[in-house]
Amino acid sequence: MAHPGHPIPNVPPAGDLETVPVLKALNQASRALATLKGQARSIPNQGILIDTLALQEAKVSSEIENVVTTQDELFQADLFPDGPRSAAAKEVALYRDALKLGFQRLCSTNGLIRNNTLIDMYRLLKGRSDGFRKIPGTKLRNESTGNVVFVPPQDARVIADSMTALEHFINDDSQSDLDPLIKMALIHHQFESIHPFSDGNGRIGRILNVLYLTRSDLLDSPILYLSRHITRNKGQYYRLLQAVRDTGHWQDWIIFMLNAVAETSVVTLKLVDGIRQQMASVKHRMRDELPQLYSQDLLNNLFRHPYTRIEYVRNDLKKTRQTASEYLKKLAEHGFVQKHRIGTSNYYVNANLVHLFMEVAGGG
Repeated sequence: MAHPGHPIPNVPPAGDLETVPVLKALNQASRALATLKGQARSIPNQGILIDTLALQEAKVSSEIENVVTTQDELFQADLFPDGPRSAAAKEVALYRDALKLGFQRLCSTNGLIRNNTLIDMYRLLKGRSDGFRKIPGTKLRNESTGNVVFVPPQDARVIADSMTALEHFINDDSQSDLDPLIKMALIHHQFESIHPFSDGNGRIGRILNVLYLTRSDLLDSPILYLSRHITRNKGQYYRLLQAVRDTGHWQDWIIFMLNAVAETSVVTLKLVDGIRQQMASVKHRMRDELPQLYSQDLLNNLFRHPYTRIEYVRNDLKKTRQTASEYLKKLAEHGFVQKHRIGTSNYYVNANLVHLFMEVAGGG
C-alpha cells in the first residue's frame, strides 16, 4: 500500500513559541530589518532595488538547487534575452521574474498572498501549466545518503486542503500576538512540509518568505537577500526542517530563520548603502563633467541596468537611438561605464556597481 505521507500539523502550534532565546534572536532580526527598510527608502527609485537585488537573490537561491551561474553570464543573459544563454542563467532569470510577479500580485490584491499567485509563480519558474501535485510518489531524501527522510502529503485533496489552510494562516492578521518574523518561520516550514509542487518548492518557498515580510510591512518591497544565509548553512537548514517534523520542537528552527533575517539584512544593507553612495558619487561627477547629459532618469538607468545598451537608454529616457548612442559613448569616454562588444552588439557595464555585487556576495 502506498505511503499516505506524514501528517502535517496545524499552525500555529500549541505551546509558547516566544522563549527567551527566540526573543533574543527576534530582537536582533527586527532591528536589522528595520534599519534596512529605512535605508532602502533613501534610494530615489525603488525599481532599482527590486530589479538589481531580485537578481542577486535569484542567483543565490538557485545555487541552493545547484543551479550555478556567474554574474557576467547572468547580466548578459538579461541584456540579450533572445541570444544564447545557459540553462542556469535562464533559471535564475525566471526566479527573478517569479519574485517580481509575486510582488505585483501583492500590490494589486491589497496585500494578500493567494494560492493562485503561488501557482502562477511556479508555472513561470518551471515553464509548466499544472498546479498543486496530483500524482503520488514525491519523497524527500537526504542529499548525502539518498535515504528518505520525509514523505509529504500524497493525496491531492489533502495537499489542496493543507494549502487552503496555509493561505488562511498567511493572510489572517487576527493572531496579533504572533510576531510576523516568527510567523514567517512557521509559514516557510509549513510550505516546505506540504511540498505542494512537483518541483521548485524550495525556490517558491524562499520567494514566499520575502513576500510575507513585505506583506507584513517589515519591508516596502521584496529586497531581502534571504537565500544567502540558507545557502551558506544548507545542511543545518535541512536538518532543522526535519527536526521539527520528528520532534515537534520549534525553537531551533525559528532561531535559525531569525538569524537568517538578521544576517541577510546586514548584507543587503551593505548593498543598499553601496548603491546609494555610488549613485551620489556618479550624480556629482556627471553634473560636473557632463552637465548637458545629466538627468535623474539617466542616472537611474545606469543603476537599474548594471549592463545597459542603447535600447535601454532610448526607452527609459524617450530619446532617439542616435542620442542614446551618443550618451553612452560619452559616458564610456569619461569612465562612467565600460564599453564591450558581443557579436555585432555593443553593451556598457557599470563596472563599479557589478564589483559591489561581487564583493558583497563573496564577503563574510
